[in-house]
Amino acid sequence: MRAMVLDKPGQPLRAADLPVPEPGPGQLLLRVRACAVCRTDLHVVDGDLKEPRLPLVPGHEIVGEVVAAGPGAAGPASGARVGVPWLGWTCGACEDCRAGRENLCARARFTGYHLDGGYAQYVAADARFCFPIPDGYDDDQAAPLLCAGLIGWRSLVAAGAAAALGLYGFGAAAHIVAQVARWQGRRVFAFTRDGDVSGQAFARALGATWAGGSAQQPPAPLDAAIIFAPVGELVPAALRAVRPGGTVVCAGIHMSDVPAFPYALLWGERVVRSVANLTRRDGEEFLALAPRVPVRTEVTTYPLERANEALADLRDGRLRGAAVLVC
Repeated sequence: MRAMVLDKPGQPLRAADLPVPEPGPGQLLLRVRACAVCRTDLHVVDGDLKEPRLPLVPGHEIVGEVVAAGPGAAGPASGARVGVPWLGWTCGACEDCRAGRENLCARARFTGYHLDGGYAQYVAADARFCFPIPDGYDDDQAAPLLCAGLIGWRSLVAAGAAAALGLYGFGAAAHIVAQVARWQGRRVFAFTRDGDVSGQAFARALGATWAGGSAQQPPAPLDAAIIFAPVGELVPAALRAVRPGGTVVCAGIHMSDVPAFPYALLWGERVVRSVANLTRRDGEEFLALAPRVPVRTEVTTYPLERANEALADLRDGRLRGAAVLVC
């Protein structure tokens, strides 16, 4: 099969011909139809996340067709279309798993980080973590739902019942969350890179009440803010924007250092919290909700061999919505 391989962080991916994987116990073999390009992939490739398995096939927003099953694999039958997210395996036995916090399992393995992912024509995935894809979505349109959508949904839930919601970094996740938040009746305030007129227009087209630069103050206090951009300086900026009792959610798996800030920004029972990974329940909830909104994803597609170009476009902020590799 054709695949794009990471040999060493900081270097471009290498095009390679690899054996088609054999599905192990409890696994499904999928023919990859599409795989979205996530900022977490960029963190893996650039070396921000320090413990990838090397060599590695990245990619964890996978839409594929079941073509074979390993011993004991239960779940979708051959020919079914399923999605594979970032969380690729958990032990199921630790305290966190038993309490419904499998996203915090200390032994968890992640797709496109510890496990080979979807920058390839085939992938083997744990059947427990393969979600049926809702009807009405083409493969490339569905792929961003598997992380931008799922992590965005978990972050939105963590933000609570915020009537006025700020979104810092208006990329793949925010453009999905904005649609869900508007459908829920919330007011959305979008924060982009300073001077990103196109990104601000995109946010307003998706129903944002206001859109401006990340250094600006919104025209009204926010009840909560979600930070999707991996920029630690946005934490005190968001704290300035939320009212007393408000919540700032840090949604990324990686963020640059948060600078020191005066206690007065946190005082007033403001809360700063992170979101870590996802659970299967998040997947079930969001993939049932997405067609009801309905969530529509804006994507730019690339052939598999142009994965490095897609990553560069994401790194340099040239994308509107999400990048998706198609095989």
